[in-house]
Amino acid sequence: MAGTNSERTLIAEGPAIILVHPQLGENIGMVARAMANFGLAELRLVNPRDGWPSEKAISAASKADHVIEAAKVYPSLEAAVADLEFVYATTARDRYGYKEVRSPVVAADDLRVRFRAGQKTGILFGRERTGLTNEEIALADELVTFPVNPAFASLNLAQAVLLMSYEWMKSGLASVKDTPFDALPQRPAKKEELQGLFDHVEETLEARGYFRPAEKKPKLVENLRAILTRPSFTGTEIQVMRGIISCLDRFTRESPRGATNPNRTRNRRPKVPRDDA
Repeated sequence: MAGTNSERTLIAEGPAIILVHPQLGENIGMVARAMANFGLAELRLVNPRDGWPSEKAISAASKADHVIEAAKVYPSLEAAVADLEFVYATTARDRYGYKEVRSPVVAADDLRVRFRAGQKTGILFGRERTGLTNEEIALADELVTFPVNPAFASLNLAQAVLLMSYEWMKSGLASVKDTPFDALPQRPAKKEELQGLFDHVEETLEARGYFRPAEKKPKLVENLRAILTRPSFTGTEIQVMRGIISCLDRFTRESPRGATNPNRTRNRRPKVPRDDA
């Protein structure tokens, strides 16, 4: 879904996203793209398997350059979280221990509160195949897990980051019903326009014998008008509807609009000879 606009304010804030021993550069790039989509900008990499920087990551990031260019590489997870004050670790498996387990919504709301209080926070994501080890999870304060199919709970790295990034962005909205833009304002159709549509449809159907038997016509017309008033048409929509009806009324499948039919006789006005010819 296209939507990049360099003229609008770029959001770049929030918790650090920490990838522990990520494998493919493409996955790192897709993580960067997911982060940029939802306003996150700080990417920390712990010993990426294929090294850094990565051309494959840059390509997969799809112009999330500010995330890729600012990414930092750390030799160990301990070093990557050393300056943070609160860390969540993501997991899809049951973990038996003393750490609280939160849903993404609760975790994102908590991170937002901490962010507004000036705390430095982070979210840990493990290896593509095996996730985080128990020793790595021990460095986190709490766990966050996703409501997925228990029989198929595996998420790829970019999917997991995207889910948390989405919840982070949503936690900053005044209302979960907020949208980044509104529909263009439309003028409601005037009653005379709606009446014109009724008359147009009724006349077109009358010419084709739709209202049969005749005694049922009043009820059929009533039902037809009830259907046509339900959508709350705008003036533009009335024009579109009448254009459709006019096209169906004037043209057939055999003689569509714009077609040249040698068997069709056009009613053209005869040419009048000019006196000065």
